[in-house]
Amino acid sequence: MITALIRAIEELFTPPLRRIVGLSLALAVASFAGLWLAVAALLHHAALFGWWPLDWLVDLLGAIAVLALSWLLFPAVLTIVMGFFLDRIAAAVEALDYPGRGPPRRDSLIDTTVATLWLMVLAVVLNLLALPVYLLMPGINLFVFLGLNGYLLGRAYFEGVALRRLDTAATRVVRHRFGGRVFLGGIVIAGLFALPLVNLVAPVIATAFMVHLFENLRQLEPQALAS
Repeated sequence: MITALIRAIEELFTPPLRRIVGLSLALAVASFAGLWLAVAALLHHAALFGWWPLDWLVDLLGAIAVLALSWLLFPAVLTIVMGFFLDRIAAAVEALDYPGRGPPRRDSLIDTTVATLWLMVLAVVLNLLALPVYLLMPGINLFVFLGLNGYLLGRAYFEGVALRRLDTAATRVVRHRFGGRVFLGGIVIAGLFALPLVNLVAPVIATAFMVHLFENLRQLEPQALAS
């Protein structure tokens, strides 16, 4: 898994991915700015409680709350925005390291887009529901964050890669069969999104990382992941 991550990072600087990396940087900055403004507007309207001590507290902590919420929701939002380009990233990585794999499934783009959108919308909702844990339970909140986002991000990126080669039913079977590795991969991806600056290109690294992970699993059990 470490080797797959290192290879994914190295491939950021290869010609086929440079343009996508630039696109990811631009979309990441735009996404964070838009998310920050949306969260700020939401908290501004939610602060009208009519009780001055509570309003004062919200105003005092408003900037921190906006930044924290934007940072928390950023992985899911950026994955949704970059979801339309994940197929291009996977294809570029396959062309570099796994030539001869052939074209993906005809319906793969639709399947991966739908799966990614659904999982990331779910990630936004569940992270908002987990907000009291993040705020009130220090120590435990880190494990909750990594567990929740590790599962959802790992599943989203793994399915985004696997659905290019397998149908929906087969992808579900493979994901359950290798659930532990997919989950650990998701924790790695959640960690990438938590790192400043690295998170701007995290979707590119995550997709390349999952391509390598999927291909490693295919080599270990070719019958289970046969095209």
